[in-house]
Amino acid sequence: MSDPSVFLDVLRSRVREHALTSPSRRVPMTSSTTSTATPPHHVFQQGLEEVKLSKTDLNAVIMDYLISEGYPSAAQKFAHEANIEPALDVDSIQERVEIREAIDSGDIQTAIEKINELNPLVLDRDSALHFALLRLQLIELIRKATATQDGDITPALTFATTHLAPRAPTNPEFLEDLERTMALLIFPPDTLAPPLAALLDPALRQEVAQRVNQALLLSQGERTKATLYDLVNHRSWAHQKALEAKKELPERMDLGLDPAQNGHEGSPNGAPPSHQHNGQGDAMATGWGPY
Repeated sequence: MSDPSVFLDVLRSRVREHALTSPSRRVPMTSSTTSTATPPHHVFQQGLEEVKLSKTDLNAVIMDYLISEGYPSAAQKFAHEANIEPALDVDSIQERVEIREAIDSGDIQTAIEKINELNPLVLDRDSALHFALLRLQLIELIRKATATQDGDITPALTFATTHLAPRAPTNPEFLEDLERTMALLIFPPDTLAPPLAALLDPALRQEVAQRVNQALLLSQGERTKATLYDLVNHRSWAHQKALEAKKELPERMDLGLDPAQNGHEGSPNGAPPSHQHNGQGDAMATGWGPY
């Protein structure tokens, strides 16, 4: 997507859908009785269409998501389109973006340096997060060493001995994580058991990056998670309760993600792309991340 407008359109649609189906916005649903001709719209969908949401509230939820998740360019564009003036600290958001991008690319040393420049107390006060970053840095050294048959494992061993071994005895989980990570040096990368292979999965970088983002937000006195995630969880809870009560629900609830409806093409497999760039430096998420 070269223009964040497409992303914002999708985000508006998803926020509205999740808000409408949260517990406080649930519409009446009737139990299934006798079969009748399928109406043009399911009664549940008709109920959603009849509910009027505050545009101000929707805009606030969207802006909160863009700021919390670190999309400064999209946040600025949305503020202009919605004609709102949020307390938008672009520099602060961009700093979090740069830290996230460093972790996602495997440059953990740069990420740690940037975190300390922004607020050195973040890692001093959160030993678990600091250890997670150091372990991730060790994993990157091991990844590099085992990429070739004659790779040098000395840097990885030195780093583990200097930075991780002194911290491991202070917490049983630290010790277990270090032992599991060092096992990557023993087994060939293509024969790793699932628990070890997961350490080399890019998803671990994303998980640590999310933890760092939340810690930085907390240090700045902000919410650690966007309100939108609460709406998603409420929607999931309401849906589960409706199923348990055997309420009649449509087989498919449209979230506005159909490429034809949104005026853009999806990914090659037909699903919406999970991360795309808007051409202005933001990594745009058109699919929800892990909750």
